[in-house]
Order: sequence, then structure tokens, then C-alpha cells
Amino acid sequence: MVKDIISDAKDRMLKSIESLNMEMSKIRTGRAHPSLLEQVKVKYYGAETPLNQVASVNIVDARTLGINAYEKSSIPDIEKAIMNANLGLNPVTAGEVIRVPLPPLTEERRKDLIKVVRAEAEQARIAIRNIRRDANSSFKELIKEKMITEDDERKAEDRIQKITDEHIAIIDKNLEAKEAEMLEI
Repeated sequence: MVKDIISDAKDRMLKSIESLNMEMSKIRTGRAHPSLLEQVKVKYYGAETPLNQVASVNIVDARTLGINAYEKSSIPDIEKAIMNANLGLNPVTAGEVIRVPLPPLTEERRKDLIKVVRAEAEQARIAIRNIRRDANSSFKELIKEKMITEDDERKAEDRIQKITDEHIAIIDKNLEAKEAEMLEI
């Protein structure tokens, strides 16, 4: 019973960290990365289709993405979708390849993005603490139902606290790495 609760809490905490990493990967650092265009939807045969289903996105150099459309006729739609995505990117078509140069980030914009990243990290920390609270309340329920002793509960709470501390340390490490990446010029 206790092991199930701890296992469930671990799984949920890992999912919180994965979610944080996904959110952080969407935040632009001035470096080209295909995930920057993940949320772009292209009008393709009348339907909103993710960009990665109508074209391949690759890195040309540190500050440029290259997009190769699977169908030449969809190139104007892809350009339009990127411009309408409010990412501050201006695609340039060169024959069958669309190049998307990333403008360098200003110091002010970097600081704003760091605030956003810190807020995301704090949300992840809160989620992990909420998972810990849920697990601890589950242990209290087990005591009420006389399924575990108070000593077992104390041991389980200590175990959950250790797991919580480990996951928060992972969040802090990921946050430091992202901040360092964003401050690079």
C-alpha cells in the first residue's frame, strides 16, 4: 500500500519535471532548435496541421533553421504560418528551402525570458510539493483505517520528503542550465 503511494508520487513528480523541460525547450535562447517551431500549425488542404507533418525542420547553423516542405505547393502556407505564430521570426524562401534566421536576443529580452523560466520552475516546484502533500494525506488515511502504524507513516513521510528534495534539486539544476544558456551571447 505505502509502496504504491510512493511509486505513484515518484511517477507524478517525474511527469512534472518532463512538463517543465518541455516548457523550457519552447523558450527561445537565440540558438536554433527545431522545437521552436513545434507549436506552428500550417493550413494544409483546409486543415490546421502541425508543421513537422508537412515539412522537415533542421538546423542549418547556430542561428538558422532550415525547412524543407514535403510538397512545393505548401511553401507559401508554411511561411504564412511561421509569420502568424507570433514568434518574432521572418522566414526567407530560397527555392525549395525556407530559411528562418533567429534574431539575436537583446539583454532586456534575455532578462524577461529568465523571469519566465524561473516562473515555470516555481510552478513545477509547487506541483511537486502538492504531490508530496497528496501522498502524505494518503498515509494519514491509511492510519485512520488502521492499515499502517504511526511509525510506518513517519518512515513513509520521510521517504516522500527525500524523493521531493531530489526532484526539486533536479528542477533547480535544469533552471541553472537554462539560465546559463540564455545568458550566452
